Amino acid sequence: MKDVIIVGGGLAGLSAGWRLRHWDTVLLESGGRVGGRIRSERRGRYWLNWGGHVFAGPGSSTDALLTEAGVTAAQVPGSLAGLSMNGKLLTKGPVQAYPFRIPMPTSSRIALLRAGVKVSAQVLRYANIVRQRPGEDPAVRQQRIYDFENRRSFQDFVGDLPEDADALFRPTVTRSAGDPHEISAGAGIGYFSLVWNIGQGLNRNIVGGPSTLTESLAVALGDRVQLDTEVVEVVHKQRSVVVRYRHNGVEDEVEGRYVVLATPATVSHRVAVDLPEDVREALGKIVYGPYVSAAFLTDESTPQRWDAAYGIATPKRSFNIVLNQASLVRGSEQVRQPGSSIMTFSPASLARTLLPKSDEEILRIYTQDLNEVLGSGFGDSVVEAQVQRWETGAPYSFPGRGALQPSLMRRGSRVLLAGDYLGTLYTETAISTGFSAAQEAASLLATERQQNTVRSLPLTAG
Repeated sequence: MKDVIIVGGGLAGLSAGWRLRHWDTVLLESGGRVGGRIRSERRGRYWLNWGGHVFAGPGSSTDALLTEAGVTAAQVPGSLAGLSMNGKLLTKGPVQAYPFRIPMPTSSRIALLRAGVKVSAQVLRYANIVRQRPGEDPAVRQQRIYDFENRRSFQDFVGDLPEDADALFRPTVTRSAGDPHEISAGAGIGYFSLVWNIGQGLNRNIVGGPSTLTESLAVALGDRVQLDTEVVEVVHKQRSVVVRYRHNGVEDEVEGRYVVLATPATVSHRVAVDLPEDVREALGKIVYGPYVSAAFLTDESTPQRWDAAYGIATPKRSFNIVLNQASLVRGSEQVRQPGSSIMTFSPASLARTLLPKSDEEILRIYTQDLNEVLGSGFGDSVVEAQVQRWETGAPYSFPGRGALQPSLMRRGSRVLLAGDYLGTLYTETAISTGFSAAQEAASLLATERQQNTVRSLPLTAG
């Protein structure tokens, strides 16, 4: 019998596995690689990236994991908030002023100003909501964040806007893979807080690409990681949990004292058949939005207009942001070297439009837009391009999401939940919930071991 069975080889499962590496564990991953929605590949001095790309800094669970695993991350040197719209590219200056430097009709500018004032006032409230209180349980803080403006959608909050004003809000709001009418007002406000308060959110790149972290963790766990293993059922026994799975077409099972279930909520709801009813019901209500991403490797030999930017919002395009994955390399150069790595990201309704198309069609559409955003010669410099489809892309906070959190966070089962759907900080949430589940499992195992030792001690006469 295993001490802990970890189901899911994404960032949450690998984080739990890392913290439980001194116990007898096994990690079961349904796919042929680890990392989940973290996916990057090295190409010489650059890397192609299709998934998570920026990570939390000092004081975070992410920072602790990177330090423990010996993986290097650095603050992104380029501007995190560029904007390209209506024929103009901005990469410098206060991000709050960008909308007033972009050409647009007067009606859109006035509507944008009014909505911007409303959002700005709520961003100040959000900054207080998100602040960690001394000695506060992180779960209490997370519940407070979910409850903030959680009864209405962001669309209801800002109201109907003219085309250009609406378009300018979307790249920030839809980063969660939900459209403005789908996500809660508080979540949308939170994304603006993250963008406007650079340095307080996710602003670091992993040197070599994000998969450097996930692959390093998998190597450290060694043969504990079992790929191509689809879990079909997780069932409690009196003092253990049985995990039934399919590997290479053969059905088998493994028994453990505890399970860390680090799969998307949709999978957890399906396989964990005997969790408490309110927990399963909450898992079934978590909503994921899709996204499509693509990575482009280029061979240009001269400086480019995007070199000083890391992220460029692109309203009214087939993607809502361009991410300069060569930014970290650019920041350490004395002389600009040939080549770049560019990532595009299309969430929510943009993804739904693209998903039925072939990879070739998507790359053609992307390249056409990139030529207009980054320069007409961009397409000629591309030497490699790949599309990644994430149909279950990211969980987003919808109106009413806060009410589910107490059930999802309640302990008492031998199945411990972990994953980014349990919070609002993407990769940081995945890692912190993996750590939390591992800590809970280790504590319970230590208690059981102590109790067994006491029971086995011989009785002596007094």
